[in-house]
Amino acid sequence: MCFRLAEFNVHAAVDSVGSQPGGGRNPPAATRLTGKIVRYILVGMLPSGRRRPSGKLKARDPERTREALLRAAFGEIYRSGYRGSDVETILRAAGVTKGAMYHHFDSKEALGYAVVDEVVGGIMREKWQVPLRQARDPLDALIGVVRSTSLRPEHIRGGCPLNNLSQEMSPLDEGFRKRTAKVFNDWHRAVAAALRGGKLRGSVRKDVNADEAATFLIATYEGYMSLAKNSQEARKLRAGQKALVQYLETLRPRRGGAGMERHG
Repeated sequence: MCFRLAEFNVHAAVDSVGSQPGGGRNPPAATRLTGKIVRYILVGMLPSGRRRPSGKLKARDPERTREALLRAAFGEIYRSGYRGSDVETILRAAGVTKGAMYHHFDSKEALGYAVVDEVVGGIMREKWQVPLRQARDPLDALIGVVRSTSLRPEHIRGGCPLNNLSQEMSPLDEGFRKRTAKVFNDWHRAVAAALRGGKLRGSVRKDVNADEAATFLIATYEGYMSLAKNSQEARKLRAGQKALVQYLETLRPRRGGAGMERHG
């Protein structure tokens, strides 16, 4: 998976960009996605099979309704892809009516956009950006993130939700392309900025080009995720983890010498 299965406090980490053209209704702050849904996904991910709701959500609880829709939509899209997902299946899993869905989202497309903006974007921020912001040594943080990637069979089978949606929808829908590109770009900027900070503090070699290193890391990580998903073999991802850790270790300063500065 693209994330570690652990519980995080992310109440401030997920923000909606529903005001973008083609998105769903931009909800007030009180009803925007909170960290609860991302915690649910990070901790429990997806149950085996579709969940049966315990009943319809109580009336006049818009925040819970919206979170239930996003959680159910993420699960269905992760299993079946956006085009293979079914609105009726999402509604049953969320335990809400079609009218309740259209109160929050104008269409299935708008719901899918919100899944990228809020759920997938939130997962990626929590997995990559939060550890980098909190770490003094970015290489230690990146190695920890790479090693934390789940090797559970259901996550090998499902792959990375960001890469899945990007590969499926970028050629077909400009809204999905722009949104997944934003998540990738935010990821890249966070890694590159952390490496630049490491260069200033002496924990990253001065000759490292931070932008190039960030691009290489992301492309290699997602490549190994795709290989593991296609082969359905955890060993492919385990090999990728080992190779990425070895690469990151090469970015440390050499003992007894310093490299020449490059633009980074």
